[in-house]
This record gives sequence, C-alpha cells and structure tokens, in this order.
Amino acid sequence: MTERLPHEKGFHISWDQIHRDSRALAWRLDGHGPDDGAWRAIVAITRGGMAPAMIIARELDVRTVDTISVKSYNHQEQTNAVVLKAPDVDMMGDGTGILVIDDLVDSGKTLQLVRDLYPNAHFATVYAKPKGRPMVDTFITEVSQDTWIFFPWDMALQYVEPYRGTD
Repeated sequence: MTERLPHEKGFHISWDQIHRDSRALAWRLDGHGPDDGAWRAIVAITRGGMAPAMIIARELDVRTVDTISVKSYNHQEQTNAVVLKAPDVDMMGDGTGILVIDDLVDSGKTLQLVRDLYPNAHFATVYAKPKGRPMVDTFITEVSQDTWIFFPWDMALQYVEPYRGTD
C-alpha cells in the first residue's frame, strides 16, 4: 500500500457546513458557562477559529470577542506553536468564563499552548482529531488523524471533470 499525502484523504467543508456545525457547537455550549450559564467572552484562535467564533458569539449573544494568534502550521506542515498576539490581559485572567474557539484540534499543540496560558477557559472546536481530542472540552465532529480538512476559506470554486469521462 502506498502512503497518502495529507491532502489525499480530504474532508471538504462548505460554508453552509461550517455554519451548521458552528451553530451546533453553540447549541451544545449554550447554558454551560460559569455565570448562570453565560460566557464572559469568546476568544477565537486565529485564523481558523474566527468564522466559528463569530457564529457562536451571535448564537449565544456574547458581545466581547477577542483573538489569540497562534502559528502552528507552515502551509500543510505542522511546526512548533508560538503565540503571535495575545488577547486582552485584564479580560482573560486565568480563563474563567472564557470560551476559546478554534475550527479544528489536530495534534493538540495549539490548544495545549493556549490552555497553559488560560487553564480555566473552556476549549471548543468544531472538528477534532484523536491526538488532539484530550485538549478540547467540547467539539462537534471527530475525523481520523490522517484526514486533511479543506475549509471553505482555503478553497476556490472550479470546474471538475465528470468521473466517467466527457462524452
């Protein structure tokens, strides 16, 4: 058996699907914050967590939204995670009442870095892979570790030849 490249076992996510899955994540999180079920703020892990965080903030009526910028990929190659921009220090504290959102947990390195900074935050992702699953508190869909997820912000629409030819 030949070894596949990361993109050869692809899971393509449309804008409609990320919207539906992000709303499902919001519904799962609704009422589970520490302040009578409410969350103090949402922190999106950039860049992939921004779209889900926007949808979740709308669904849960959370008005305070910030970002943490963590770089852990160079194209399709995973690298050591580093924080490039942190959220507001006064807002974050130890993370209590903060909902940290990302699109995907893969190896868990990004979430581990953020969890070390804000140990009491609640970590939620739309998609989770087995290696990173222990780092996330709430997620919607698990995919295999060898699946490459193609998010809609990484894709462009284009014509595709029919499977059976062009007759």
